[in-house]
This record gives sequence, structure tokens and C-alpha cells, in this order.
Amino acid sequence: MKRILKLSILPLLFLSAIACSDDDNKTVVADVTAPVLISPQDGSSVVLDPDLQDNPGLTLVWNHGAYDVATPINYNIEIAASGTDFDSIVSPGLTTTNRVYAFTVAELNGIATRAGLTPFESGKLDVRVVASLGDNQNLAMTSNVITINVTPYTTESPKLYLRGNFTGASGYGPDWGDNTTPPFLEAAAYGETAFEGYIYMNVAAPEFKFIPTNVGFTGDYGDADATGASGVLVQEGETNIKPGGAGYYLIQADTEELTYSVTPTSWGVIGSSTAATTGGDGWGSDADMTYDATSKTWKITMPLAAGELKFRANNAWAINYGDAGRDGTLDFNDSTNINVPTAGNYVITLDLSHPRAYTYTLTAQ
Repeated sequence: MKRILKLSILPLLFLSAIACSDDDNKTVVADVTAPVLISPQDGSSVVLDPDLQDNPGLTLVWNHGAYDVATPINYNIEIAASGTDFDSIVSPGLTTTNRVYAFTVAELNGIATRAGLTPFESGKLDVRVVASLGDNQNLAMTSNVITINVTPYTTESPKLYLRGNFTGASGYGPDWGDNTTPPFLEAAAYGETAFEGYIYMNVAAPEFKFIPTNVGFTGDYGDADATGASGVLVQEGETNIKPGGAGYYLIQADTEELTYSVTPTSWGVIGSSTAATTGGDGWGSDADMTYDATSKTWKITMPLAAGELKFRANNAWAINYGDAGRDGTLDFNDSTNINVPTAGNYVITLDLSHPRAYTYTLTAQ
């Protein structure tokens, strides 16, 4: 009977040994507390100013997470568009061992932009902090979530792209829909609807449409008339816009007024510095420039006297440029003439290929 009792307790001893072995391999963490975001308050609002990009934009403060293991705690700051349950984190790589993190205006604006917030309109971002131990993000704990209202900005002006049958022959890439980098017009600032730009069309019968983006034809604008030359824009039942011939055009369009204009231009220089070439005091007629399709610039090499000059189109003053800042940047119809300090032979270059950022150079030979 004693033999039977000894045998019956062997399985119990074996199970006890296994249980003790499993417990020895477990890591027990007591008194674990998740971090708590305490500033800013939930629902706070931030309006970002493009003139203050290096200034503080938002400072997050949280209570430390508490572990009973003496290991540095890492904090990952996670930000996402509000209501998305953090499915797409727009603040990757923001990690600190502190309990404070400050964003500049520019940094927060970049995050808001990646989250899809609309410039100059208030939108919501969700913010949380995830604590973890060591580099392996062990024992992660997530803080409370706060929502902040952010009004982002943009320094980019809207663009209006041109797709047509002229781009391949004019140095702008393939014609029509195969072109992923079509030429474009640009507005003066975000929210503006008046666009302009200079476009070269090197085909006998150019045709094109205006497209809001550089991909596809969604939202395209064409002419309201079958002739393609009415100057009126529509988005339904439109025809292609048809300037009527090859040329270098100043193109203007207003997507709110639904109007456009296509003005052929040829360019020259005029002024007291050009008198040796143009006669008289130099202000009576232009020295004609030649378009270089490779560099997309207008050029002329000519002698200049010390004095002044301006650029103008079509031998008239309706379209002319001076340099108000004397900085190589052109200003439309500005009264400040371009200074030529020293007489000599110059290569004069006029670059109108970047909408609303027109430049020139005077290079002595």
C-alpha cells in the first residue's frame, strides 16, 4: 500500500517542477502607468503663420509613463487626421525620452499638410503618445488622445496646366494625355483664380485645354464656342482652345470669371542704352530679340551704352517689364528702368518660362 502511495505522488511532483520552471521565465512588471497628455488641452486651436515658420507652433507635455524596470522610456508621438483611428500616422519617427516635445510652425504645418488639411481652413488632428521600454518598443502603453484644431498654410500658388497638340513640338514633352509634366500658368497666391504664363506653341494650328492638375483631364476647361476662340471658358460641352497659329503667347485665364485670353508676343529691348542700335535717344524703337527653344529664353547680343533699358512686347507699351528691386527679377509695367552701369557688348537674356517669376541677365562679353 505504501508503494502505491509513493507512485501516486510522482505526477504531482513532476507538474510542480514544470510550474516552477515556467514562472522563473516570466517577466513580472508591476505598477505600470501609461503616459497622460496634459498640454495642450483637448480642443485647442492653432493658426499657423507662414511669416513665422521658425517660431514655436505647438508644445506637447505629458506625464511620464511608469514601469518598475530601470530602463529608459521612449516616447513615440503619433499624429493622424482626426477620426481615422491612427490608421495613417503623419508624424513618423518622432521619438524622445523627455516628456516635452515642441514643434515649429513649419514642422506642424508639414504634418497638417500630410494629414490632408486644407490650407487656411481649420481642420482637426488627433494626437497621442506611446511609451515603450528600450529600443525594441517592449511593453508599449498608449496615452489618452487629444484633438487639436489646426489652420495650416501654403506658400505655393495654384497652377493651371495646358494639355494639347503643341507640347511635343515645342519642348514641353508628349502631346495631350501622355504628358506628365505639361506647361502651366500660375496664380499670384493661394486662393487666387487669375492665372498667367508665357507658352511657346511651335505648330501651325495649336489646340489645348486647361487642366486643374497635371494628371488626366478631370475638371478640364475648354472654349464655350465651336470656333475655340470666344475667350469664354466652360467645363461641359467645351471645345479645344485654338489660338490660330504658331507663336509665343501670353496666356491668361480666370477660373472664377470663366474667361481667358491668348496674346501673341515677340520681344525686344528699348532704352537709352540701345541708342547705338535703335537710333535717336533709344526710346523710339526696339532691338528685336530671338527666341531660343532649347533654353526657353529670348536673347540678343548687342552693344549697350551706360544708361537704362526695358523689355517690351510687340513694339508697344501694353506689355512691358522693368526691375523695381534692381535684383534681376522683372516687374510688369513698372516705371523703374533697368540700369546698365557700364558700356560694352552684352548678351541680353529674357526668361519668361517660369510663370510670375520672370527674370533677365545682362552678361558683358
